[in-house]
Amino acid sequence: MNTSIISLRGFLKSSAACAALTLLPISIGQAVEPTSESGNQSKDLFASGDFSQWTNLKGQAVGDGWSIKDGVIHRSGKRPGDIITRDHFENFELSFDWKISEAGNSGVKYRTQGKLGLEYQILDDYKHKDKENPTHRAASLYELKAAPDSKPVNPVGQWNHARIVVNGKTIQHWLNGEKVVEIVYGSDDWKQCFENSKYSKGKYSKSKGFGSWSGPILLQDHNDEVWFKSIKIREL
Repeated sequence: MNTSIISLRGFLKSSAACAALTLLPISIGQAVEPTSESGNQSKDLFASGDFSQWTNLKGQAVGDGWSIKDGVIHRSGKRPGDIITRDHFENFELSFDWKISEAGNSGVKYRTQGKLGLEYQILDDYKHKDKENPTHRAASLYELKAAPDSKPVNPVGQWNHARIVVNGKTIQHWLNGEKVVEIVYGSDDWKQCFENSKYSKGKYSKSKGFGSWSGPILLQDHNDEVWFKSIKIREL
């Protein structure tokens, strides 16, 4: 058999594994529990009602394109850039509500260094062009692991409830009470998905330890309107 055909089949097989969740839903389970009884309580990342605990990527004040009204964080207007927490986190449970604009794109990144990090994707799955890539759809682990098509996502303009749980090597994404992504950092599954992603190529390939860092939580400015509220974190 032609070796190029064998190679192509191998590539398609490995790519399908990282998008397989679009075909079969993940069974509902329990969130990852802390490895010790820390007794930590959830912390509201906007408890002050302003951006005093957040900066832009340069450590400067948050731009005018981000606003807070009645507890709702809104990205609109001129492109103000991504914003990050002053504090760094590695193992945690992060919960938040989000809604996206029509054909909009955004995300919540974690275990970050600068703009780079794991990402809970936020997207209008019906009208944004990124819908063509299953790992770019809402609630997916961007570029790495797709959430299933059967996920319980609410339409544009309605609130969705999200949770990100990262504890040691285990990474989970939850959407409206259902676990939609789970992967173990460093596992064969992780290695395969990572090799098929942009993170293993070009400028990203030099980012040693991607996925295991301690870093700020990042709210992404993707030049589209997006809303967040009730952003709370509990360290594990």
